[in-house]
Amino acid sequence: MAHLLLVDDDHDLVDVLGELLRAEGHIVHTASTGEEGLLVLRSASLPDALILDVDMPVLGGIGMAHEMLLHDAGEDSVPILLVSGNDDLPQIAKRVGTPYFLAKPCSIDPFLNLLNRALGERRAPSDGESDGAIRGR
Repeated sequence: MAHLLLVDDDHDLVDVLGELLRAEGHIVHTASTGEEGLLVLRSASLPDALILDVDMPVLGGIGMAHEMLLHDAGEDSVPILLVSGNDDLPQIAKRVGTPYFLAKPCSIDPFLNLLNRALGERRAPSDGESDGAIRGR
């Protein structure tokens, strides 16, 4: 069981992924913007992993990841999974410093495999190159 924060402005996707993750035994908190996600992070204990959309109103996934890293100075090993339909997702993941990214739309198994990998490795974002990421359905 892991504590997860899912941040995406697609409410239907949040509902479906939230239920899927809860059925897998995880505790899931949700937000619909990066700004709301930061409020959740500041009001609760840090999650075991963060699942972010890239393109959201108010504050997108890149901005949220940046703000989170500034706030904790990278001291906490919270992996960030980027799940997005953005065509530049591999480059965005590289900028964020995460090897965990998956293009939307995606199937359940690749998503769960990526999440389990991230939870097992617990690699926080870094300045290194993104390697071994999953790109597709």
